Amino acid sequence: MTAQIRVALVTGGASGIGRATAEAFMGEGYAVVILDRDEAAGQEVEERLRSRGRCRFLACDVANESSVITTMAQAVALYGRLDVAFNAAGVDGVAAPTVESGVDNWDRIMAVNLRGLWLCLKQEIAQMLRQGGGAIVNCASSAGLVGVANLSAYVASKHGVVGLTKSAALEYVRSNIRVNAVCPGMIDTPMWQRSISPEITARLLANDPIGRLGRPSEIAEAVLWLCSPAASFVNGHAMAVDGGMTVP
Repeated sequence: MTAQIRVALVTGGASGIGRATAEAFMGEGYAVVILDRDEAAGQEVEERLRSRGRCRFLACDVANESSVITTMAQAVALYGRLDVAFNAAGVDGVAAPTVESGVDNWDRIMAVNLRGLWLCLKQEIAQMLRQGGGAIVNCASSAGLVGVANLSAYVASKHGVVGLTKSAALEYVRSNIRVNAVCPGMIDTPMWQRSISPEITARLLANDPIGRLGRPSEIAEAVLWLCSPAASFVNGHAMAVDGGMTVP
């Protein structure tokens, strides 16, 4: 009898943590569907990963409900099921004190980081209910566990992701669906490199317990574990993967 294919979906999978996690799922034998708004980067990732197994890219704007509904249906149609999902799509926004932070910045961050994740989560859970179960990991942040000055919108969005994760975890665990979150610390991604100068990075690392940036692959390993049978008793957990920066 042919073994049933396992299918993973990764939003924000064209770069950074999402891309590393898509690659990690491929390494574990999953067929992977990558969703991202960046079509050029997504197609490049698909082309590179298809030599290792089954991988498809679909363009999706997670902040747009119709785009999410359509793309999620296409993703399920590709391989017929959805076993695990990692919701990694996100933006960082503009750093500024709360009084100086603009409404446009707030709305953009919330639209992608929280509303967009919620839209994807709804479709993923609906599919998993139809097929009898699955596992979902949402990408929060260490900023979803503690406050960070000058990033009030981003921090609020990531605290929202943790709260959403906990609520969904309670609602669907009896339906064989586990929902957890991963909370990365300072990770060496294209987003970090665009947003944080080498000088600021050096100052931040001087006060960081582990003293270095994390690697996207280190977050990917945590996501794989949370999605695996080894984590079958883990539900509603916000796992810090941050080198100790949020240790009280």
